Amino acid sequence: MWARLLAVVLAVWAIGALEWAQHRAQTPAPLPPNATMAPQTPTALTARRALTAPVAPLAVWPAMVSAQPVGALHTVAQGDIPMPPGMAAAHASSLLVMPPAHPAALSIFWFSGDRESGPNVQIAASQYDRTTQQWSAARFVVNRQVLGAQLGFGVRRLGNPVAWLDGRGRVHLFVVATGGGGWAASRVVHLRQSSGSNALDALAFAPVRVLPLSWLWNTSFLVRNAPLPLADGGMVLPVHFELGIKYPTALRFDAQGEFLGVARISARGYLLQPALVMQSSQSWLALMRDERANGKIGVAHTTDGGQHWRDLPDLALDNPDAAVAGMGVAPGALLLAHNSSLGSRATLDLSQSADGRQWARVQTLATGAPLDEFSYPAMAWVDGDLWVSYTVDRQRIAWQRLASKPARTGGQP
Repeated sequence: MWARLLAVVLAVWAIGALEWAQHRAQTPAPLPPNATMAPQTPTALTARRALTAPVAPLAVWPAMVSAQPVGALHTVAQGDIPMPPGMAAAHASSLLVMPPAHPAALSIFWFSGDRESGPNVQIAASQYDRTTQQWSAARFVVNRQVLGAQLGFGVRRLGNPVAWLDGRGRVHLFVVATGGGGWAASRVVHLRQSSGSNALDALAFAPVRVLPLSWLWNTSFLVRNAPLPLADGGMVLPVHFELGIKYPTALRFDAQGEFLGVARISARGYLLQPALVMQSSQSWLALMRDERANGKIGVAHTTDGGQHWRDLPDLALDNPDAAVAGMGVAPGALLLAHNSSLGSRATLDLSQSADGRQWARVQTLATGAPLDEFSYPAMAWVDGDLWVSYTVDRQRIAWQRLASKPARTGGQP
């Protein structure tokens, strides 16, 4: 009886969370007068009163990809990201592509400390220098005590960071933070670059706010995967609800980082950590972790830029309750980093697809003994190369750079 009652309460909470988020989103960032409300579609899951900006969301391909077809990928460099001195744990990296004129090609953020959920966990960062072709020494850029003082309430632990560069070149971080309770009691804190420079030695952040995603103190939403960039300079950020049931949602932001609205991605209650994969400007997939035993990678699809979503059959790929990372790099070239066997995160594969349904393994990125862990991948496309970062045994962050051999389009070899 109590289990059924709890399920009902959680379901009501989940619905209320979406409605509250949609209501709160209008307060700090009111929509222009000609903004419209998304229509309800009986055959597709929609967010109640989902807010849309005047122009429909249009995703964009990674820079430089359209210049040549994407071909076979092969690893040309790899290693470990430098750790902050004395830290024994690292997890949940996020890659950020820097502007072409920036001295660094990439920035990377992750959480590090003595152990996951430990009191000294902070958000660390490093940058990959274009000239030296090396990662810089790591430094901490977000501290939980300082963040708690800025927010006005205690922050017990810090978790997954996700980075984004806005239309003015400012770095934003979306960070999982808890007060009381475990990860299911998390909030997503939005921070924005407060320093004049986004060079690593100067980089500093100040909180914008806790994202208004739940009517119960904004709790039980978490972020993990990279945002999908939009043609207007904004982005769509995938997050998920965690407590009791698990479901994914998509948050839309404008080019300055103002929160515009939210849409639920899937009707199912066991999918989390969505990765948004572009097929065209308005056709996207959400590929998701499955918390069930013997799970597969869950899939949802939108054809109108994330305003409406519908569930699709699972992929024929095992998912050991583990995070995935995906991206579309060009038309007909979709990439997925994923743990490929049930019951273990000891093998991390890279797969490619033309249609998002049929996937073929490109290569194994990392593999080890059954108790080894290569998990929580992140991906970025920089200057024609694919970069992948991932956690190794919760102790360090590894990276690989994969070059793309152009696909043959006719003529002599």
